[in-house]
Amino acid sequence: MKQFVEKFIQYLRYERNVSPATLVEYGRDLEQFRTFLTPPGEPTLPLGHVDHRIIREFVSSLYDRKLEKATVARKLAALRTFFRFCVREKFAKQNPARLVSTPKLPRRVPRVLTPGELNGFLDELARGGIRRKPRRKPTPAAEEREKLILKRDRAIFELLYGSGLRVSELTGLNLADINDHSKMLRVLGKGRKERVVPYGQKAQEALEAYWPVRNEILAHPRVEPAHEAVFLSSRGGRLSRRTIAVIVKKYTRLANVNWDLHPHSLRHAFATHLLGDGADLRAIQELLGHVSLSTTQRYTQASIEQLMAVYDKAHPHA
Repeated sequence: MKQFVEKFIQYLRYERNVSPATLVEYGRDLEQFRTFLTPPGEPTLPLGHVDHRIIREFVSSLYDRKLEKATVARKLAALRTFFRFCVREKFAKQNPARLVSTPKLPRRVPRVLTPGELNGFLDELARGGIRRKPRRKPTPAAEEREKLILKRDRAIFELLYGSGLRVSELTGLNLADINDHSKMLRVLGKGRKERVVPYGQKAQEALEAYWPVRNEILAHPRVEPAHEAVFLSSRGGRLSRRTIAVIVKKYTRLANVNWDLHPHSLRHAFATHLLGDGADLRAIQELLGHVSLSTTQRYTQASIEQLMAVYDKAHPHA
């Protein structure tokens, strides 16, 4: 089975052109399934002997490990895609994963900050009001460094909210992807699909304030500098997705607000606020880079729930 998995990963990489992160997830899920098919001290069960009953046992073992339903569903989807490839390449006669039902996932509607909440937060960040309170007076060099990093971090927030970017799309931005004249970004989304999205005046101001900071970081890099990347770490390398998440959490904590804010929250807010102001659902789909309109439609539900919350709070007969 190992050779079939390797051929499948090559197919995903070169024919389906999936992202590196997706390749890692597929590889991890299929290796876990191969381990399940390999009893201690015995060879792996041949691919042709795998039927839907064995896959159901695998799914049950995942539940025994207390995995979330969403994680189980993702692993089952990976198996379906793998066996579909095997049938196409005649490595297997049928796709047994099709006969195993997907776990029913709870319909979750993310809590989205109101435009007033988010704009107030971003305006305070722009004024420099959201900063760490030092226990003792910082040195002039440390204070200046914090001011520089704040300019970079403000630009990150403004683009995440102003353009509705995924965090992977933000970290993947290169200088060549920005057209500051037309205020447009060329974004590489899921499946390496390109799209063009606009950004606003606030994001433009934040970027203009950040460029000198970026030049200063590149003047004294401590790692191999990422000259083409838009957002750099203080050491000069390209910022990672994990670091962006840490940055968002840091300013949420410093602002002392009881929000569960993460990078994707700003993308949710981008879509929900556009919808609330009358934007067309198809246009929002294009801006977000969703393949299916049904994915975009969940923001309709979020808007309805917020509307009902306001009604319940404000109407005397609610």
